[in-house]
Amino acid sequence: MLDLRDVTTFTDTLIICSGANSRQNQAISNEIEQQLKEHGDIPSSVEGYTNAEWVLMDYGDYVVNIFSEKARAYYDLERLWRDAKPVKY
Repeated sequence: MLDLRDVTTFTDTLIICSGANSRQNQAISNEIEQQLKEHGDIPSSVEGYTNAEWVLMDYGDYVVNIFSEKARAYYDLERLWRDAKPVKY
């Protein structure tokens, strides 16, 4: 998790994770959506679910990115947002 509040205005927190394959990425996305829906949070958009190499779930204040290992290495969001502070949890 990265705190983007001092870096950009499009979201506060960027969550980055990865799964072993497309099916697992879809399962991760489904579980996140189900758990957050129980708390009243609905994503404004979900992109990339069908292919599931990179699933992006936009919840406004936070954005969830679920990658395949290959896509995560290629896009390297941790490097792109290196000025962001890691969130301790």
